[in-house]
Amino acid sequence: MMKKKLLQLILLMIVSTMIVVACSDEAYEPVAINEDTDRCVICNMAIKDDQFATQIITTEGRALKFDDIGCLHTWQEQNGTATVGATYVRDYNTMQWIKYEKAYYVYDTSIQTPMAYGIISFEDQASAEQYIAEHAVGTLMTATDLQAHSWEVNHTMMQSHGADHDHEAVDNEVDGTHEMTMEEDVSASHEPMLMDETANNDAASASH
Repeated sequence: MMKKKLLQLILLMIVSTMIVVACSDEAYEPVAINEDTDRCVICNMAIKDDQFATQIITTEGRALKFDDIGCLHTWQEQNGTATVGATYVRDYNTMQWIKYEKAYYVYDTSIQTPMAYGIISFEDQASAEQYIAEHAVGTLMTATDLQAHSWEVNHTMMQSHGADHDHEAVDNEVDGTHEMTMEEDVSASHEPMLMDETANNDAASASH
């Protein structure tokens, strides 16, 4: 009789745990990317709704979005994982959201990503291996492997498309900071012209 009650108690605890885990997963669902308003929490660049976007859903339900998995890693280094409810990356081929810890990754310095970290994610190992085979480049990694990764930025690549980031920042800025900078640039560009005109006027006066 006691064994039967103990068994029932154990089964009840298992079921309760499964329900709690299921509810927790549902509470931390990924949020859609809004290209008009979303900016990377780390680098403040506009986030594109593409295969490089990543996000963290905090235990409070807040969505922290990043334009590159490298920025996500930087946030985790700075803030830890105590407040992280779930972490999501995107499948490179389908752009479906997948759990960070369940994904497979391909890394190479030649792979172009928004912030030049060179890491892309896949839903399954076969897809990651197929990418490596087709492009003849890349190292297969898991979330565990990423813990020991160097997370170096390809600075040459970053410089090559740095201008694109600057333009995006100007186009998407909403607080007027960049508009002021543009006005300053315009004013500066007219200064030499004004000086030349003054010099010409003085010369004309002298000739008369």
